[in-house]
Amino acid sequence: MYSYGVHSKRKRGKFMKSVRKKLLTGGMAVLMLTFFCAVTVFAADGEAAEYVPKMYATFWALVPPIVAIVLALITKEVYSSLFIGILVGALFYSNFSFEGTVVHMIQEGFISVISDSYNVGILIFLVILGAVVCLMNKAGGSAAFGRWASVHIKTRIGAQLATIVLGVLIFIDDYFNCLTVGSVMRPITDKHQVSRAKLAYLIDATAAPVCIIAPISSWAAAVTGFVEGEDGFSIFLRAIPFNYYALLTILTMVLLVVLKVDYGSMRVHEDNALRGDIYTTPDRPYADAQDDVVEEKGGVIDLVFPILVLIGCCIIGMLYSGGFFSGVSFVEAFSASDASVGLMLGSFFAFVITVIFYALRRVLKFTDSMACIPDGFKAMVPAILILTPILLPIVQAIGMNPIQFGVIMVVNLAIGFVTPPIGVNLFVASSLTDVPVMQIAKKALPMIAFFLAALLLITFIPAISIGIL
Repeated sequence: MYSYGVHSKRKRGKFMKSVRKKLLTGGMAVLMLTFFCAVTVFAADGEAAEYVPKMYATFWALVPPIVAIVLALITKEVYSSLFIGILVGALFYSNFSFEGTVVHMIQEGFISVISDSYNVGILIFLVILGAVVCLMNKAGGSAAFGRWASVHIKTRIGAQLATIVLGVLIFIDDYFNCLTVGSVMRPITDKHQVSRAKLAYLIDATAAPVCIIAPISSWAAAVTGFVEGEDGFSIFLRAIPFNYYALLTILTMVLLVVLKVDYGSMRVHEDNALRGDIYTTPDRPYADAQDDVVEEKGGVIDLVFPILVLIGCCIIGMLYSGGFFSGVSFVEAFSASDASVGLMLGSFFAFVITVIFYALRRVLKFTDSMACIPDGFKAMVPAILILTPILLPIVQAIGMNPIQFGVIMVVNLAIGFVTPPIGVNLFVASSLTDVPVMQIAKKALPMIAFFLAALLLITFIPAISIGIL
């Protein structure tokens, strides 16, 4: 049953992996060669009033995104492909200057973007969304909805249409959409022998199109933030009828499902799914993945209520940021709203209400709810990416050297890795030595005291961190 073309697929898979590896290695080698062979072209007499790169508004301006997209399609490595695309763009911007490339990419690119208050609000919003998804899963809301849907959904078409409908209803954010719809609908589509490839397509092709036409979404917040000197929100609303990609994608998905139209590789996946193989690929990703233990007390309301509260709180948050509660009209408040602040406030209060709701229903303990916060962090954004944009503006305001801040941050994180009871390094050491975690933690406490003393010295004596500069 699972042997359909396995041998040939394995050969093709090994060949493609080899090709992708060679292409990625070759691309990195060319870029590094360009990097080190580039000549510094900064003028000694100072910068011009407004720097305009030579490749501005030319065909070459399209090369960086094309490089990123092509590499992502070939290598299936999104992060490295995006980084190489950014690197190419920085090279073009600096006219192939080594110094200019590094400065522009790091300082004017990464640091300026993640230290912007607007972007920080969006990051906090996304992290809270991750925590909300974790809450719903642990409370059993997603599982309960899955059980309800299993009773009421009888066909493969019904399972696929339910995936689309649920994706359309969860329009607040595409990440939140994917995490929620994926965890809820995966057991149902597996039961009706829908391939994982088809499920992934339905989730992905619903999440982004819905979010880019929804006025109350992280996409709307991000897009309106790029419009300077204009009413970005009003422009976003007027552009919705002309967003043919989003509208036609949703319509096309429904037609493909109802008419049972599959072609190309998707047809191969679906044919194999009907024979019992919902994965098709030889490596069978996530075939042995274990779902998190959830509470059996949860009901459908434990999924529906947080989503409704989240949408409602985000709408209220945007109205608040636009001055609605200060006497501004509803339409004017929406138009003048700060989407970053509104979504951040709305998601925060939605999280608090959800925690209280689960506690009152006794489906999730308060301690378990709090455990969802770090899980939300891990699901959305790494710790450094969160802490840096939040704290960097503060340390800049008090005049702290950014190098000293970086050293303090790294040392803090390192101490956290060995601090009981959840220090990651303690569990690693325990697994390697077969010594209980708490026994190692007891012996580590005196050393942690020395670590804290060193941290205080680094914090209050800047020369220790920056004295070598």
